[in-house]
Amino acid sequence: MAVYCIGDIQGCNNELLTLLDRLSFDPQRDRLWLTGDLVNRGPDSLEALRFVKSLGDSARVVLGNHDIHLLAVWTGATTLKRRDTLADILEAPDCDELLHWLRRLPLMQEDHELGYVMTHAGLHPAWTLERARQCARELEQVLSGNQYRDLLMQVYGNEPSRWSPTLRGWDRLRFITNALTRMRYCDAEGRMLLDYKGPPGTQPRGYLPWFRVPVRRPVPDGLTLISGHWSTLGFHEQSDLVAIDTGCLWGGQLTAIRLDGPRERVSVNCPGAMEPDPQHDHDEY
Repeated sequence: MAVYCIGDIQGCNNELLTLLDRLSFDPQRDRLWLTGDLVNRGPDSLEALRFVKSLGDSARVVLGNHDIHLLAVWTGATTLKRRDTLADILEAPDCDELLHWLRRLPLMQEDHELGYVMTHAGLHPAWTLERARQCARELEQVLSGNQYRDLLMQVYGNEPSRWSPTLRGWDRLRFITNALTRMRYCDAEGRMLLDYKGPPGTQPRGYLPWFRVPVRRPVPDGLTLISGHWSTLGFHEQSDLVAIDTGCLWGGQLTAIRLDGPRERVSVNCPGAMEPDPQHDHDEY
């Protein structure tokens, strides 16, 4: 058995199938981890969603910001954005079945035997792993429960930007959502700065990649965090972090890493579904 993790698919289903073929992936034998953003902006969001759902227990997935945006559009909490490619899902006969499955996916995956933790965007610098686990479970409980429509009405917005254990209600859940699915930069004290998404080295003064914030709590020894979300960061590897969104959607690559044994990296080139639009494409969700 082999265990692979693949970065953000965002509706690029043909590239996903090509990569799995290159890996000789067999769902009867192997296991797959996916960093979220299964859908949106790419050409085949419906087929990507159906395919991942069909993998059943062979796939471990976390929700990304575009997945949550799809859920919000579905419930009427927001409307489609100019560059969304979600209409095929919303018009599909199995839409409700797919999206009830989607809303019950976790925000965080852990396997201490393999030595990996996975979220879409990262772990907030002020959080220990135990705190991150608790926060993820809080959000999952509401999103998978009867209040999911209320949550999706409240989830948009950049505030509060600073973590406090005293946060309550929708403010707390909005912060957790942003930390797990949207975060890229913070200030030196850990306040999330969600208005910029360019690569490190181009950011405004005072903006730090979340994993370089001085107050950051490290992932416990023996564990490595896997994240996606940040296509302009590209593949990034350090002692306790591997980021693997390599910009399939933008004409980059779709990347897999092997989690059992030596960390092999395999990528397929992608033609690109659309050109980046720095003025309008801010990935609010």
